[in-house]
Amino acid sequence: MSEKPQTPLLDSVNEPAGIRDFSREQLRQLADELRAEMIDAVSVTGGHLGAGLGVVELTVALHAIFNTPDDKLIWDVGHQAYPHKILTGRRDRIRTLRQTDGLSGFTRRMESPYDPFGAGHSSTSISAGLGMAVGSEMKGEKRNVIAVIGDGAMSAGMAYEAMNNAGAMDARLIVILNDNDMSIAPPTGAMSAYLAKLVSGPTYRGLRETAKNITERLPSFIHEKARKTEEFARGFWTGGTLFEELGFFYVGPIDGHNLDHLLPVLRNVRDSESGPILVHAITQKGKGYAPAEASSDKYHGVSKFNVVTGAQTKAPSNAPSYTSVFASSLIDEAARDDKIVAITAAMPSGTGLDKFAELYPKRIFDVGIAEQHAVTFAAGLAVEGMKPFCAIYSTFLQRAYDQVIHDVAIQRLPVRFAIDRAGFVGADGPTHAGNYDNAYLGAIPGMVLMAAADEAELRHMVATATAFDEGPITFRYPRGEGTGVDMPEHGKVLEIGKGRIVREGSTVAILSYGAHLDECMAAAEALAGFGLSTTVADARFMKPLDTDMIANLARNHELLLTLEEGGLGGFGSHVATWLAQNGLLDGKLKFRPLMIPDRFDEHSSQANMYAAAGLDRAGIIAATMQAIGTEADAGRVMAAMGRDKAPL
Repeated sequence: MSEKPQTPLLDSVNEPAGIRDFSREQLRQLADELRAEMIDAVSVTGGHLGAGLGVVELTVALHAIFNTPDDKLIWDVGHQAYPHKILTGRRDRIRTLRQTDGLSGFTRRMESPYDPFGAGHSSTSISAGLGMAVGSEMKGEKRNVIAVIGDGAMSAGMAYEAMNNAGAMDARLIVILNDNDMSIAPPTGAMSAYLAKLVSGPTYRGLRETAKNITERLPSFIHEKARKTEEFARGFWTGGTLFEELGFFYVGPIDGHNLDHLLPVLRNVRDSESGPILVHAITQKGKGYAPAEASSDKYHGVSKFNVVTGAQTKAPSNAPSYTSVFASSLIDEAARDDKIVAITAAMPSGTGLDKFAELYPKRIFDVGIAEQHAVTFAAGLAVEGMKPFCAIYSTFLQRAYDQVIHDVAIQRLPVRFAIDRAGFVGADGPTHAGNYDNAYLGAIPGMVLMAAADEAELRHMVATATAFDEGPITFRYPRGEGTGVDMPEHGKVLEIGKGRIVREGSTVAILSYGAHLDECMAAAEALAGFGLSTTVADARFMKPLDTDMIANLARNHELLLTLEEGGLGGFGSHVATWLAQNGLLDGKLKFRPLMIPDRFDEHSSQANMYAAAGLDRAGIIAATMQAIGTEADAGRVMAAMGRDKAPL
C-alpha cells in the first residue's frame, strides 16, 4: 500500500507566524520544500547557494521559535538569508534575486521588516545585535536579538571585539555560530545534543545561578576557583571555553540540520533571562543538493545552473577575466623573483591566488577575513625585504584604511595592492561596489595609483609593481572579462607617472583612467562622424599624474573629458585640481569629469549600471554634445543610439 502524498506546506506560508503552530514533522516537511524552492530559484537567477542550503533547518527553527520581526534576527553577511527571504513574504519575488529592480542578494532594511540590519560585508552581526539589544533595553522594550554568524566571519577581529563588549555588559544577546565546515568542533552526536539541551534548560541554569549566589558569599579565591571549575567541567564535555572567557554562556555543539536538537535548545535559549548566550550549530554547506555537497567550495556562488546536473551556465567569452590575468601575471613574476609573496583575506579563489598557491604554497598567506591584519602583515613582510602583493577587493580594502595610512604609507613601505572588483560589480549591488578606492587612496601622500585599461596593461602593471620599491603602489582592475587584446608573454615595467596617447585628434580630448578605454575609442569614432576630431589618452596613473600630457591635452583641445570607474573625489578631481592650480581652466578650455554618480546604485548588470552612470560610449557622446553643442544635439545622439535620454 503506497503512502498518502503529503499536502504541500510552503504554499500556505506567507509569513513566519504561520509556522509557529506546526508540528515537528510539519517543520521537517517545510524545510524540505524550502530547500527545493531555493535550489530552483537560484538555478534561475544565480547567486549564493551553498550557505543558504546549509541553514534551511536553522532558518525554519528560528522563525518557529522566535517572534520575528519583533524579535530581531540578524544574518551576518546576508548571503545565507535566501531561505529567510522565502519564509518572510518574499517568495513571490525570489526569482528576481539579484536582478534589476529585484530582491537583493543580501539582507536590506528597506526590503522587509524581517531584515533589521543590512549586510554584505562579514562580521557585523554581533556588534549590530548588541546595539539593538541595548537600545531595546534602554527603551524598556523586551525582545530577543539573535545574530547568526558563520565561522568564516568569526575569523574577523570585529566579531570578537563585539563579543568581548557584550560579555562585559552582560547583555541579553543570542549568537548562533553557524559552523559550516566543522573547523571548530567535530561532528556532533546524541551525547552532545543531550548536554546542549541540558545546559540550556531552566533546571541547569537555575542550579548554576543558585551555586553562583552561594559562592559569591565565600572568600574571593574560593569563588573564582569554583567559577573556573564549573566552566572547565562544562567546557570539557561541550567545548566553548573561548566563548566562556569572553563572557558568553556556551551551548553546543548541536546538529544544525536536526530539528529534534534545534527546537528545544532554541526554546530554552529564548526563555532564558541570563546574559549573552552562544549556540554552536554544526551545519553542512550545500546540504541537500548533491552537486553542491560534492563541490570544493560547496557552490558558494553560482551562475544560472541546471538543477538536475548542477552544470552552471556561463556566457562564452574569448577573453580571460582580469582576475585570472592578475594571477597568471603574478605567477610569471614570481617564477623570476623569489621575494614575491601573496596575501589574501579569505578570498584565494576570488582573487585568483588559488592558482598561485598551487605553484608556491609556501609563498601565499590566507589570513582569514582580517583585512586590517592583512595590510599590516604585508607591511611587516616589506620591512624584511619581501615583495608582498596584497590582493583585496576594493570594497573590502575599505576596512583596512587606517592600516594603509599608518602602517604602510607613512613608513613608505613597498606593499603592492592588487585591487580587484574596481567599479561596479553588478548583481552584488552597493555593498560590494568598488567605487571609492580612487578617492580614499588618492588622498594619501606618497601612494602610486594605477588602473589597467585592458588585460595587457594589467600584466604590465603587475611587472611595474614588482619592480617598484620606493613605497606603496596599487593597481586596480574590474570584475569580469577583458577586451580580448593580444597578450604579451611577460609584463614590461611602465615609467611611473606616464600615460599614453592612443588616438590623435584636435577638438575633443578624452582622458581615460581604467578599463573603459574601449568605450572611449568607440565614442571617438562616433564623434568623428559628427565632425568632431577626438584625441583619446590612457592616463595609466592617477598618482602621480602625467602632467605634461594633461597640459598638452588642455592647451590643444576645446573640450577635455576625464572618465573613470570611480566616484566623486577620484581621478577627475585630481585632474581638475591640477588644472586649476596651474591656470589651465582660465581660458577657452571646457572641462567635464565623467564618474560614477554620488549615490548608491542598486544591483543590476554591470553594463546597465555603467550606462545609467553615463560611462558608456553613448554617455560619453552625450556629455560631449552637451558641453560643446546643445541639449538637442545630445538628445538626437541618444535617440540614435537607442536611449531615451542623456544620463543625469
